[in-house]
Amino acid sequence: MSDERLELRMLRPEDESSFREAVEAFRRETPPFSFAFGFDGAGSFAEYASRLEGYSRGIGVPENFVPNTFLVGVVAGAIVGRLSLRHTLNEGLANIGGHIGYGVVPSQRRRGFASEMLRQAIPRCAALGIERALITCDVDNVASRRVIEGCGGIFERIIDDAESGVPKRRYWLPISVSRAIGGTGVPAACPAPLASAASAPSAARPGKGETP
Repeated sequence: MSDERLELRMLRPEDESSFREAVEAFRRETPPFSFAFGFDGAGSFAEYASRLEGYSRGIGVPENFVPNTFLVGVVAGAIVGRLSLRHTLNEGLANIGGHIGYGVVPSQRRRGFASEMLRQAIPRCAALGIERALITCDVDNVASRRVIEGCGGIFERIIDDAESGVPKRRYWLPISVSRAIGGTGVPAACPAPLASAASAPSAARPGKGETP
């Protein structure tokens, strides 16, 4: 049993090998899921990481996208998942996508990593001034539902998703804006930090049709 803790952080050039492995693992999913946004695997990885960092500062954001922070969950130097934090919502995100989208590498599921990534994302939401974060998941994604509810997500309603054909559950996660990255900003219901890699069960798979 490992005692390594998960670190949720921005992508770095030295993550290239682990990142490519995660991209390939999600490509083999049915249906395939785009773990990486705008990554074709051909260009400079350092430039790709720099471009993502720019998006977090509102620089070079593609048309019809919003400023967003792309974060990876890292355990013992290996990427085990990713979380996308959208700083604001456009029409599509306000309906389906939400503020936060996440996915855990298939081989790393049921180890509590989704809950831990969401827990660590909450102070970042607070730092952005988000008072409550919208998170959605497929109605049949029981693991993701448990992750969201375990971190204090309040169920709103179920809506249709014409693009995927799979209805979505909408949740609002209260954020304490008085606590930014320097504090916890974490609701009392959210699981404590992982003490080991084999903690709380979480098999969260990503939502379909997710956008940055």
